[in-house]
Amino acid sequence: MKKEASFAEILEARGVERREFLKFCSLMSVYLGLSPMLVPKVVHAMESKPRIPVIWLHGLECTCCSESFIRSSHPIVADIVLNMISLDYDDTLSAAAGHQLEAVRKQIMQDYKGKYILAVEGNVPTKDNGVYCMVGGDSFENVLKETAKDALAIISWGSCASFGCVQNAKPNPTGATPIHKIIKDKPIVNVPGCPPIAEVMTGVITHLLTFGKLPELDRLGRPKAFYGTRIHDKCERRSYFDAGMFVETFDDDGARQGWCL
Repeated sequence: MKKEASFAEILEARGVERREFLKFCSLMSVYLGLSPMLVPKVVHAMESKPRIPVIWLHGLECTCCSESFIRSSHPIVADIVLNMISLDYDDTLSAAAGHQLEAVRKQIMQDYKGKYILAVEGNVPTKDNGVYCMVGGDSFENVLKETAKDALAIISWGSCASFGCVQNAKPNPTGATPIHKIIKDKPIVNVPGCPPIAEVMTGVITHLLTFGKLPELDRLGRPKAFYGTRIHDKCERRSYFDAGMFVETFDDDGARQGWCL
């Protein structure tokens, strides 16, 4: 098995200056709520540890999570995130298809047993033997279970994978089920959003590289650093909400005075 280049080595080869690299490490430390004392540890991890192999599966979904992720104009996503991971399998992005691509997935599972990250976008149809989402002639549920078996951890990317989203709504004809209800013996981090914010993925991977484990999660399995507070708690209109002063119609007196929407 060939030695994987580190994140820092990849950036250097692409002409990214060290100052930008250090800025990124500092930014990720802030995102994760880490002490400034830990920034050197993040830098060391990025310089010394190989990129994490990632298998990215797609279940029942619209692919908006991937589309938003790869088309972002934010430099963190465009220049850094896709260099930060070794994205070796993704049926949306991979050049190979069919049996060739499935062979790649199984090779990654063999070569990086216990070391790869499984990212899952979309949920799992469980009714009618999983016929509503098939991969290489097998049900997505079987492919998910097979791939999850030797994964280091699982990232449920987007609301569909995290909590089921619209496919999971009644009457749920396909039996759409979120990932954590299918896989129960692996560390799972939920990153909800439709689509989710790409910096959250960056933060999770940074934490994994630096500390060898997932970041602290809330009761819903989400990273506390990113989902610990609500926009509502810091809204400039919050005082009007607490006072029960709400906008009733478009352009009424309350709207002009900035009341709660």
